[in-house]
Amino acid sequence: MFKVLVMDGISDMGIQMLYDAEDVEVDKKSGLSEAELVAIIADYDALMVRSQTKVTENIMAAASKLKVVGRAGVGVDNIDLEAATKRGIVVINAPDGNTIATCELTFAMMMSVARSIPQAYKKTVGGEWDRKTFVGVELRNKTLGILGMGRIGSEVAKRAKVFGMDVIGYDPFLTEERAEKIGVRLGTVNEIAAQADFITVHTPLTNETRHIISRPQFELMKKGVRIVNCARGGIIDEGALVEAIDAGIVAGAAFDVFEEEPPRAEHPFLNNPKIIVTPHLGASTVEAQENVAIDVSEEVLHILRDQPFKNAVNMPPVPPTVLNKLQPYFGLGEHLGQFAGQMTDGAVNEIVVNYSGDLSDVDTTPLTRYIVKGILANQLEGVNIVNAMHLAKTRDVNIVTQKSTASKTFTNLVSVTLKTKNEERTLAGTLLSGYGERIVQIDQYPVDIAPQGNLLLISHNDKPGIIGKVGTLLGSNDVNIATMQVGRKVYGGSAIMVLTTDKQASKDVLDQLIKLPELTNVRELTLE
Repeated sequence: MFKVLVMDGISDMGIQMLYDAEDVEVDKKSGLSEAELVAIIADYDALMVRSQTKVTENIMAAASKLKVVGRAGVGVDNIDLEAATKRGIVVINAPDGNTIATCELTFAMMMSVARSIPQAYKKTVGGEWDRKTFVGVELRNKTLGILGMGRIGSEVAKRAKVFGMDVIGYDPFLTEERAEKIGVRLGTVNEIAAQADFITVHTPLTNETRHIISRPQFELMKKGVRIVNCARGGIIDEGALVEAIDAGIVAGAAFDVFEEEPPRAEHPFLNNPKIIVTPHLGASTVEAQENVAIDVSEEVLHILRDQPFKNAVNMPPVPPTVLNKLQPYFGLGEHLGQFAGQMTDGAVNEIVVNYSGDLSDVDTTPLTRYIVKGILANQLEGVNIVNAMHLAKTRDVNIVTQKSTASKTFTNLVSVTLKTKNEERTLAGTLLSGYGERIVQIDQYPVDIAPQGNLLLISHNDKPGIIGKVGTLLGSNDVNIATMQVGRKVYGGSAIMVLTTDKQASKDVLDQLIKLPELTNVRELTLE
């Protein structure tokens, strides 16, 4: 018999399959302290929690039988993933359970901001019969821009089409073929800003998506646009939104999330008559809470019974012999993926990973997962080495691995090529004794770079004085250069410059750089 401990008031209906399983015994408890959990956890094979219980390293150290921790929800901030991974405990979540709930809340917010429903309600119950103030707009024949075409964004698109809306979708992994299947037009962030009557965001909050809608995008918008955010606070620049409302550009906004939650009492959203707010209710439906419990219960059973499972958020067990050989390369693989993902434009169609040298004689699947995780994590939330391949597949990204026993210069070489509709970019790296991780090739250019921190990748024509102009501009803007690498194939031809800096360059500095003579492209990259 497997023993499962269920915490935090997870509904009985959601875990009914555990009660029904003949090989499972279920205990339900709530409000246990860390010490109380430590005292009993050794008896259990599985632990299911929501957000209240903190599953700490001390708890896992005492959990001699524990095989899986199931989080009935999306976020796993309350679970020590590193401690779980070290002990071979699989941590799973339920990323799909709240899809419909969040989608429907998005539509409720869109309808509310289109017709000023909360404002009209407030006046009516206050004794005012005011029909003239609240003249709204219809959704039919309007253009809806969706930033983020994952599970929730795609569901919103389906419903918008039924409402007679024209839908433009943006997602870094959305190809024209997939957009056509969903029934949306493919567009950039700025194209959506310029064309949409309504805009809703459904991306995770990452370095790439923070303030993806800010002053430059609001300046492109037509007057009367309406904005909805039921995803994550910080995707839309809150200060810039208030400015756009005051300027008459944005007619109204509806936010379920804030950059800081709960918001402070003086937050400008709370007293603005054109902004509707709710307290992060995206997943707050009876069905969603049951669905996440059902999803996790099913995966817990699969893991206990040694059956295939999904939605793991940490590393599955790897044979010790393979792990010992691959583990030193995990950091390199993830950094290569992060670097490659940030230097590529457009939706990635194919990822080609080539292993040369000693790595060719082992199963490199775990290392490939780290590379794919690094690529996807630039734009997606919750990517890990277990679900990276699945997420890539759902976005029609083909992954190809190749191996060669020979490596011309290095004992081991890992190269990553990303292919989009319009370009192909290649990056190669290795581990050097005494130096650690190194990037040794960017496209056709040989380099020697430590993949860490803040980097500037600059494409330019090989002309005298270019390096000096770049250094002078950065210095005058208080951006200190830590290291610099220059790569070229022939004198006077195309070349690249890679700089590591002590801090990120501002958008204004990047704009100044690209205006320098002979510079053809400037990218800022951040490697964690």
